Amino acid sequence: MKLLVVDDDPMMRLGLTAALNNQTDMAVVGEAADGWQGIELAADLKPDVVLMDVGMPGKDGIEATQAIKAATPDIRIVMLTSHTNETEIIAALSGGADAYCIKGTDVETLANAIRVAASGAAYLDPQIAQKVLQNLTPSRPKPQGGNGALLSARELEVLQLIVEGFNNTEIGQQLYLSPNTVKTYVKGIMNKLVVSDRVQAAVAAVRQGLVE
Repeated sequence: MKLLVVDDDPMMRLGLTAALNNQTDMAVVGEAADGWQGIELAADLKPDVVLMDVGMPGKDGIEATQAIKAATPDIRIVMLTSHTNETEIIAALSGGADAYCIKGTDVETLANAIRVAASGAAYLDPQIAQKVLQNLTPSRPKPQGGNGALLSARELEVLQLIVEGFNNTEIGQQLYLSPNTVKTYVKGIMNKLVVSDRVQAAVAAVRQGLVE
């Protein structure tokens, strides 16, 4: 898959390019030093996945993400940043980001997040998932009505693990379920919550108080 790295730190770009080019299924086809250049290169190079920093001079990563998604919705965007502010996390996801990773994560974890995003699914770093959960969990009792009331006990267990950042394989290991069974549960959860991806499901779960 073709990757575009957007980061204002030249050493970060150099390290990411070297590490990701060592992956047999990835190739960095371009590097951008700011949001404006990222938007231009995304239009010219048509990468499969963009690795996007948040804090950059000129046009930041959130604005660049919105612009790239508006022009080419099929390009998948992985936020790779040291920013863990809940407002910025939600803004990035609302702006179209497909994954959110923290700088300093190991290469294999990052590569896996890129693959997840490229496949059309969503990925949240476990630290980010937990932070969103802590900041958005309402203090009021769980509502009994709404779409959440349609979820079974098992679906709520799966949803809890989605919010905590586990992928389907890990959920299956936790609950002793096959990958296909987990996939079926995830699809059912998204249908019942009327959302289109795992990130939206996690946000809906927290906002509706469906998880602990």
